[in-house]
Amino acid sequence: MKVQLFVAPGGYFAERWRKGSSMPPLGLLYIAAILEQEGHDIQIIPADILRLKFNQIQKIIRQFEPDIIGVTSTTENRFQSFKLIKKAKEAYPRALTVLGGPHASMAPEDCLTHIPELDVVVIGEGEETMKELCSIWEERADLQSLEKIAGLAYRRDSQIRVNPRRAPIMDLDSLPFPAFHLIPFEKYNFRFEVPGRGLLPAINMITSRGCPFNCNFCATPINWGRHVRMRSPENVLQEIEYLKDKYQVDVFFFFDDTFNANPKRVAKICDLIIERRLNIYWKCDIRLDLIDRPLLEKMKQAGLFHLSFGLEAGSERVRNEIIHKKINIDDFHRVVKWCLELEIIPNAFFIFSHPTETWEEAQETIRIIEQYQDKIEGSIAILHVYPGTPLEKTAKKLGVLPPDFSWAKPHPAKIITLPTAQGDVPLFLDKLTWSQVSELVFRWSFSQGKISVVDKIPQVLKNIRSPQDLGRYLIMFVVFCRLKLKKFSRKLPRLLGKQD
Repeated sequence: MKVQLFVAPGGYFAERWRKGSSMPPLGLLYIAAILEQEGHDIQIIPADILRLKFNQIQKIIRQFEPDIIGVTSTTENRFQSFKLIKKAKEAYPRALTVLGGPHASMAPEDCLTHIPELDVVVIGEGEETMKELCSIWEERADLQSLEKIAGLAYRRDSQIRVNPRRAPIMDLDSLPFPAFHLIPFEKYNFRFEVPGRGLLPAINMITSRGCPFNCNFCATPINWGRHVRMRSPENVLQEIEYLKDKYQVDVFFFFDDTFNANPKRVAKICDLIIERRLNIYWKCDIRLDLIDRPLLEKMKQAGLFHLSFGLEAGSERVRNEIIHKKINIDDFHRVVKWCLELEIIPNAFFIFSHPTETWEEAQETIRIIEQYQDKIEGSIAILHVYPGTPLEKTAKKLGVLPPDFSWAKPHPAKIITLPTAQGDVPLFLDKLTWSQVSELVFRWSFSQGKISVVDKIPQVLKNIRSPQDLGRYLIMFVVFCRLKLKKFSRKLPRLLGKQD
């Protein structure tokens, strides 16, 4: 079979990828590796990295004449992925169009209902499902044959059919390494700043799938499952050594949702890195209450230089009763202290505007951020609503989203998004006003030294789609000016004193 796999133009719409660096699409690379093993002819087309326009994509499709066209999707970039499906079917109607990725997995029926050019949705892990789809489509090439494939949703006889979910892949060691050779790796310019070493070439890896926790806003437990499946330490080291030799990378980004879900496995991985003297640097995301000082010291010895963790909210009520994070604030302060002592960069995740969160409770979050100003990196977001999550149900119950909301149709004007900064995802506002949320965002920006309003103006203007959007951006501008003036007024006495 001839299969083309696409990342849509525009990429993943994350702020960290706006500086000329991007991360290869591991999901597509794993699927491509499996299909290559089966003898299929595979192309991966990262339209974002190649800066392809839709007419150029159509030309590539016509030249290849694929049997199957697969497109990955996130909620942030879903409209670009939907458009690519439509353009693909227009360019080559004979091809079976397939949508996968986190967004399609969480909203398969919505996608199929509103995108007539879409034939099939892959739900959850795509490797075995795509392998079986290619095999069956090669034999019969009719929609009726799809009914036996677990993990698929499709349209037949004008009816949407959702097959049972596929059982998760338990033995992750059985998977081939991602097919990095099918992408123009050098064009990703994937690099990280390592203290004392500067910008170094990097690569991404995933060593486990699933998350045992149950945060109300997160799609991971639904997409990957709450049972964490882990690659063996030996298998992880084998890939590290292969990638380091093949692509001359120095930095590894372990892209697991909870890298330390099994602390003993992390210790074993570190022991192997140290024993083999790999001389690498790496970063990962952890759960705060599953790490102790000895393990963190070993991770540092093995090359850890950057550690990310989610606190999400300063308020204990919001954090544990609303989000269901179940994290103690003492664990946060303790891990930050250890990181600073061990010269590991701590990067904390915070979110504003949770359900029922009051202005006073939001102040607890911003005070923690400001307490560690110039000591830690802070990553913040206004709470996003994703399909299929408990938060989506809450959003519909409270009227943040209408009961008949479709993820595949243009948003009603009253739904708040900030596509310039955080992708085209509905934002959750409950007790906080837009002015209050704007103040929180700018106070975080000031604490991080990351404010550059002028640079964002062209992007903002391009994404204004309604009078409501314009009004929200004007409110943000007013809040920004007020805070800037307040900040300047504090500095003025010192400036005048220096002049004297």
